[in-house]
Parts: sequence; C-alpha cells; structure tokens
Amino acid sequence: MSDASLAARSAALDLLRDVLRKSIPFDDAFDAHPELRALDPRDRGFVRLLTATVLRRLGQIDALIQGSLAKPGLPKATVHDILRLGAAQLVFLGTPAHAAVDTAVELAAARGAEPYKGLINAVLRRIGREGAELAAQQDAGRLNTPDWLWLAWRQAYGIGRTRGIVEAHLHEAPLDITVKADPAVWAERLEAKLLPTGTLRRAAGGNLTELPGFAEGAWWVQDLAASLPAKLFGDLAGKRVYDLCAAPGGKTAQLVAQGAEVTAVDRSAKRLERVRENLARLNLSAEVLATDAATWTPDQPADAVLLDAPCSATGAIRRHPDILRVKTPEDIGKLAKAQSRLLAHAVELVKPGGTLVYCTCSIQPEEGEAQIDRILARDKRVERLPITPVDLGGGHAGDGNLAELINERGEVRSLPGMLGDLGGIDGFFVARLRRLHD
Repeated sequence: MSDASLAARSAALDLLRDVLRKSIPFDDAFDAHPELRALDPRDRGFVRLLTATVLRRLGQIDALIQGSLAKPGLPKATVHDILRLGAAQLVFLGTPAHAAVDTAVELAAARGAEPYKGLINAVLRRIGREGAELAAQQDAGRLNTPDWLWLAWRQAYGIGRTRGIVEAHLHEAPLDITVKADPAVWAERLEAKLLPTGTLRRAAGGNLTELPGFAEGAWWVQDLAASLPAKLFGDLAGKRVYDLCAAPGGKTAQLVAQGAEVTAVDRSAKRLERVRENLARLNLSAEVLATDAATWTPDQPADAVLLDAPCSATGAIRRHPDILRVKTPEDIGKLAKAQSRLLAHAVELVKPGGTLVYCTCSIQPEEGEAQIDRILARDKRVERLPITPVDLGGGHAGDGNLAELINERGEVRSLPGMLGDLGGIDGFFVARLRRLHD
C-alpha cells in the first residue's frame, strides 16, 4: 500500500472515531483534520466518500461484521472501525478484495492493532466472498436508521412514508444550484435539469469552482427544499428584511437577489465570515451582524422576517449521514425550546402587516408543526398565511408535483422520498405567518 493510501485510510479512521465516539459533526472533523490538507484532491475525495459510506450504511456494515465473526463482540474500537472501513470498500464501493483487505491489515499494524491482523484478514475475506449477496437480502433502510428516529417517523408519518424516508437516505443527494437570474440559460450552460421551482439539478461530484458561472458569481449551491422559504414573501424590491440565523447565507443571497435590503443575523461570527465570502463572490451586498437573534433589538421592525431556526437537521441526512450517528432524542427537546424562543422574538421584529417565514431542515414535528401551533395559540398578533404550489413554482416550469410538498394546514412539509421522479428532496418545514395589528 502506498503512503498516500495509508494516509487516506488513516484519516478516515480518525474521522470515524471523531463522529462515532466524540459526536463531532463530520464536516467539522474533516475541516479540522491536520493531515487531510497534505493529500491530493483525489485522495481527499476518497476519504470523504469512504467515511460517509460507513456512516450512511453503518447498520448494514455492522450486521455483516457480526455475522462474519466466530463469536460476537469485538476486542477494541479501533479494530471495529478498521473492519467497517474494509467492509464499506468491499460491499459498497467496489474496491478489489485484495486491496481492501491488505490495506486494512496494514492499517491495523500502523495503529497498534498488530495482534488483530489475523482476525481482520479473516473477517474481511469472508465479507469479500459473501458480503454483496448478504447485503442484497438486508432491510437496508431499517438497519441503518437508529430506533428512536424510526419510531418517531413512523408515529408522525406512517410506515409507508417512513420507508420512503429511510430508503432515500441510502443514496447521496444530487447537486442543486440557485441562480441569480436566467435559470433556463444556466441550465443549458451547466448541463443541468431545470426543476419546477427554478432550481437547477446536476449529479453530485466534480469540482464546483470549475463549473461555468462560479467565478463570475452567477449561482450558488442550495438544496431545492432550502430554496423554498425565501420565495414566499412576494415582491421584496426595496423592502427591509431580517434574515435570522442566516449562516451559511444561501437564503440571504436569494433575498438580496430579489431586491430586498437585508440584514443577516447569526450568533456565530465564524459562520458569518462564510456569508460574507459567498456574498462577495456573488456580487451581492447585505448588512451582516453577529449577535443572538433571540435577543437582538433593531431600531425598527422589518417588512419581512425569515427565521431559519437552528435544528436537528434530520431532513438533511442524505447530505450529512453523520446526523444519524450524532443526534439524540435529548437534542430535539433542547432545540425545540430554543426555536420557541426565537420564533416568539421574531414576531416582535416584523411590522404589523408584514410577513414572517419560519423554517427548519428537520422532519421532527416538534421542530416544525408544533412550533406553529404554539405561537398561534399564545400570540394572537399572528395568523397563518397558507402556502400554495404557485408560491413555490415561481412561474418557471409549472408546479409539477409541488402540491405533494404542502400539508393540509398550508405549510411546506417535504420529506426525503418525495419528488422521486425529479431526484428527491431534503426534508424541510416551512410556515408563513402574517403579523397583525396590535
């Protein structure tokens, strides 16, 4: 095995430890890893793909490993993770058996697991022979989903929708792009599909910075679902808009591109640097303010407020499979309390007659529908403004199947598994409210 191959797999082993044992989000662990910068882009891409595959398919992989052991249980965490990396390559990434097994054995030696080289060799060779056939017989969606999430989704959406959610998580999401203008023109230039909302969709992968229009700031990456909230305000030309919890800034860019005078607020100064960088590349301008949106008191209320509240991000598992491994039921309760405080304060920031849009990239009802029920029950100064497919379509390619995304209450409730004929969508909740006169 080459030094680069060993370094790549060693980095993947570190990342698994950080996510599974320290509950560090994958992107944070990846960005902080001291040795990844020294790898060439191809090897860095392999590290990301390999680690994400293990996280996405962890239940299946662990079942295959346990079924290949002479007796249950593993001697140490490092050995277990090395086996996970090897199994992912053999079963899901198509790595030749000799390469996957040999590199795993060498990695064990390099990581102080020399006594377990024989075990690793035997288990992986068995998985190499039998793993693909066994994996085809597994209930993949159920195995890869933690019990607490499976039960929560089944209660909220029923078994059919839940099956759609967990099966969508087995596949990497496509690359979605929002353009400042002329989506049909850019669809042709980017060799992308124009979706009914005006979003452009390409297959995942490739170097974004080399695509047409990146350097000139014609577009930015933004999931189809994440692009919906900013469409719901109507004409924003010359209007004051507060974008709360704004980082990383995709919705900020949309609002500015629609002609609004935007103040982007986020408590993380570090994350706001990314907002500034994105706006600069796009040749867009907004006021950017590092402060807590739950207590911020501007000089005057806004015509419109967008609150993209911090959430569990369980709607974004296709893009971030580590969410399956780092989130807990306790996180949902804590986040719901924070969302409630933010939403109550956001009402104070919008002028009478103005519009407030609340959204989260979560599919937990506690972070979506329940928040709207609570604010409508306790604050009679707001009312729900139902959302229609026309609001989401933006007059581009027709509303297509967009009605599927809207619940009976007039809110957006997208779920992984919906819009399957278009390539799917992330899970999102969006509600539109009007501030009434006091």
